[in-house]
Amino acid sequence: MKTVAITQRVAVVSDHGERRDCLDQAWSQLLAACGLRPLLLPNSPQLALHLCRDFGALGLILTGGNDLVSCGGDAPERDATEHALLDFTESARLPVLGVCRGMQLLQARAGIALVRVAGHVSPRQTIHIESDGARETVTVNSYHHFGTRESRAPLASWAQADDGVVKAVRHESLPITGIMWHPERFQPFRAADMALLKQCFEVDPCVP
Repeated sequence: MKTVAITQRVAVVSDHGERRDCLDQAWSQLLAACGLRPLLLPNSPQLALHLCRDFGALGLILTGGNDLVSCGGDAPERDATEHALLDFTESARLPVLGVCRGMQLLQARAGIALVRVAGHVSPRQTIHIESDGARETVTVNSYHHFGTRESRAPLASWAQADDGVVKAVRHESLPITGIMWHPERFQPFRAADMALLKQCFEVDPCVP
């Protein structure tokens, strides 16, 4: 079973004076269902990098939650950790999946300006996916306030919402994918999302 590193959101718990790293339990369940073993990373750049190296992480998932600091977010330690992790994975050419905030970070690193978008918080949203020259309309979820209607190299858009907001990207030369929906929030998990995860992290598609 491949080990995939996964980042966590920062939750500020004022009543206890704590900043907590946390992750929906559904993520571990989804990865296990895809034949993957999650390595949960703290929001500490050097410690996160040490864990990736020590436990032989073969890929990285950037999860949702927390706006980027450039968009008004209040978790600079998470921004710093995820930038350090992307520097590491890009250098090692390890596969990366950015989900929601994770895709926004990929876009920001590519110099694509994020702006506020309306109508993108809904448990059901229609998007249009381009694959092998064909265009497919599917329903996903959507829980974000920032996005973009443009894409540029090295990222290429492969899914858009009705209003033109980019909903998925791929890097032109590195094994990096971004999606703006949350695969872990579907119950049961969608077969298409499980297939995407297996493809991203090179898991045998026959793994149950």
